[in-house]
Amino acid sequence: MTAPATLEAAAGPMVRAGRLGGRYAFWRRFLRHTGALTGGCLLALLVGMAVFAPWVAPFDPLAVNPLRILEPPAWPNLFGTDTVGRDLLSRVIHGARYSLWLGFVSVAISLTLGTTLGVLAGYRGGWTDTLISRLIDVLLAFPGLLLTMLAIFTLGPSLVNAMIAIGVAGSPSFARVVRAEVLAAREHLYVDAARTIGARDGAIMFRHILPNVIAPAIVISTLRIGTAVIYGASLSYLGLGAQAPAPEWGLLLNQGRSFMSVAWWLSFFPGLAVMTTVLATNLLGDGLRDLLDPRLRRG
Repeated sequence: MTAPATLEAAAGPMVRAGRLGGRYAFWRRFLRHTGALTGGCLLALLVGMAVFAPWVAPFDPLAVNPLRILEPPAWPNLFGTDTVGRDLLSRVIHGARYSLWLGFVSVAISLTLGTTLGVLAGYRGGWTDTLISRLIDVLLAFPGLLLTMLAIFTLGPSLVNAMIAIGVAGSPSFARVVRAEVLAAREHLYVDAARTIGARDGAIMFRHILPNVIAPAIVISTLRIGTAVIYGASLSYLGLGAQAPAPEWGLLLNQGRSFMSVAWWLSFFPGLAVMTTVLATNLLGDGLRDLLDPRLRRG
């Protein structure tokens, strides 16, 4: 066994112990951070509600009951009923499946596309950086919701197309942040060491640089989930996202807008669900920023 191999074998347990210690310290700080813990618990509750919706919801969200039309909140319909007698609580619970799924998938698209473009622009430089940066500038020149609506008009109204449109519209924010991080990271010694041993550019970008610059993108993705939920609800409200009879929160808001003076609960409870989701993701995102940014780290 050579000396370097011996040193690597000896250092292995210490490296693993350091990683475990770092993770333990992170979770300890997370549990002590009120905002992050509150946001994480709220988001976990919403996700659990969406996953177990068929068992949590008291009624079938599509079951029509002409005898219970527009009943106010009371037992057994705790959120009241809608214009055809469907239980609103069950519809809000099942609507979490649509809204949260749209939020997570669209942010995953934004994170993947934006991070890839940011890494390429920051590491390659030259005409690649110029081309990607100008593309980002063009996309950022449009308001996010307007850009999403233009994409929906091109692709057609549906939940899947809404996910794609919101994901593409949100990618420039990730690309710009990751590009700035990569511009600084590519000058570090570990990048020079990787080049010296013959590592290819793809390996350097995505195996060495990316893990060291991904933390800001993760924080942004947490914050963007709430924005994506709002965009998805807005598109469904306008008839460009999920289509009836799906109990998506934006559709529920649209269906209740004509009855606000006589049936306030039709809009109040779906709006409350959207607000709770945005609050949870913002609290969690702000907490992760405090925990992952060394300049803001506490405790």
